[in-house]
Amino acid sequence: MITEIVLFHLPDGMSREDAIAKYRLSVPGWRANRDLIRKTFLFDEASRRGGAVYNWKSIEAAKFGHGPEFQKRIQATFGSQPEFQYFETPIIIDNTTNQVIDEAA
Repeated sequence: MITEIVLFHLPDGMSREDAIAKYRLSVPGWRANRDLIRKTFLFDEASRRGGAVYNWKSIEAAKFGHGPEFQKRIQATFGSQPEFQYFETPIIIDNTTNQVIDEAA
């Protein structure tokens, strides 16, 4: 599994509510992606950044999901290019569903 952190700068004047409204528009598409395990949206007023933390089945899935079309969408919606970080993720604990996802299982 892979954890991917995607961050981008928010345009001046975009409120938290505006950003969240734009995030909500993307929910159906992400729910339909079978390679995506989990996505957590991010917003930071102080640094004027938004983004998300993704848990993916593989690095290939992460890079495919965030290819040129995704990058164009972020540029068009938020006016900046996203930055990507990737981490191997051997174990995920989800206390809301009482689930442990372990690569060894």
